[in-house]
Amino acid sequence: MDIKILHIDSNHPVLWDQLQHSGFINHSDFNSSKEEIEAKIQDYQGIVIRSRFKIDKTFLDKAANLQFIARVGAGLESIDCEYATSKNITLIAAPEGNRNAVAEHTLGMILSLFNKLNQADSEIRAGHWNRESNRGHELDGKTVGIIGYGNMGKSFAKKLRGFDVKVLCYDIQENVGDANAKQLSLTEFQQKVDVLSLHIPWSPETNKMVDSDFINGFTKPFWIINTSRGKNIVTADLVAALQSGKILGAGLDVLEYEKLSFETLFNDKHTPEAFQYLLKAKNVILTPHVAGWTFESHQRLAQVIVDKIKAKYFGQAKDVEPE
Repeated sequence: MDIKILHIDSNHPVLWDQLQHSGFINHSDFNSSKEEIEAKIQDYQGIVIRSRFKIDKTFLDKAANLQFIARVGAGLESIDCEYATSKNITLIAAPEGNRNAVAEHTLGMILSLFNKLNQADSEIRAGHWNRESNRGHELDGKTVGIIGYGNMGKSFAKKLRGFDVKVLCYDIQENVGDANAKQLSLTEFQQKVDVLSLHIPWSPETNKMVDSDFINGFTKPFWIINTSRGKNIVTADLVAALQSGKILGAGLDVLEYEKLSFETLFNDKHTPEAFQYLLKAKNVILTPHVAGWTFESHQRLAQVIVDKIKAKYFGQAKDVEPE
């Protein structure tokens, strides 16, 4: 078997090593432009990427012998999936690989917001010992709502089992609720939720989903956590809701302004007014798209990808985690 794989992003060494041990031929190119990669992609049967550039129709037309695209991450929005599938190219992702990391990060953001940990820490470092203004809230007794009940949503719901909370979920798929979360219609969901956590992909249906109308559809003021994709929230509408008190606080691991590569924040040097507000808001926690980016998930993501590639060519690999 001469299956040549081009790696265009660096990943955990287990991915390269195990593929090589299994007989695949690995090549790497972490620096060439998209056009330079396109000029040689016809020589490869597989490609392993993270988010360096978009795999579009132009790229796929040049990839005449491509049999699979493996993205070391949860989402496939950087790939023209429909066109790739029409060319019988297998699409591989690894949502199992970082679902635990995302769940823990989400929980950490909620507890930090509720207990004002970031605010209290910065005040003490500035020489201020303010107890009353840093009085927190308890998660117990709250209703936590999860939108998107797939790998990430289910993992987060599992983390909440140790708390005395009610957990609800909303998903476009029917009958995905389980013992950890009760599935409701969106209207019912919005009537009950105190804390909202987004675990949805970025798609035409979810793009700018959380806007003023969506936010005002909730009966109670609520906290919001977004570890999914930044463009699922209209930042200006989020800021307006923070200012009015409709949203009590926000934990954002992702931002509307991110570039596709996730490596830099802005496409230009302009800082949007809404983002300037977030930077100063004490009830907002920001992290740089790292919810699923732990040391453990780095290896686990690579392992899941290896197992799925091997399963494609050799049958189901025993190490592949169940969907």
